[in-house]
Amino acid sequence: MITICFKKQGNIDNKIRLIYHISMKITVDLPDSELKEICFFTGEAKKGPAIRKMVTDALMMKRREMLSQKFISGEWGVDLATFEEGRSRDRQAGKKRNQMWRG
Repeated sequence: MITICFKKQGNIDNKIRLIYHISMKITVDLPDSELKEICFFTGEAKKGPAIRKMVTDALMMKRREMLSQKFISGEWGVDLATFEEGRSRDRQAGKKRNQMWRG
């Protein structure tokens, strides 16, 4: 059983009152054993913060997975040509310093 209700929460900055954000409150039925595991893995003692942290962490991991898939598939990429040129120049400068130091 899942119960959903909307609750408005306001965030106030020192001088500026920010726009209200809508959050959702959800009731979820979980076995005690799973709830204890969630609390253990998140390091939270209370149930609500533990579930919130578990969901937030799972969302972050999914976002990272989607981002990494863009690099793996080639949709996104990085051009390292200038990086390699700079690295080569740094190596050459290092060799020159070593030769000057050793005489």
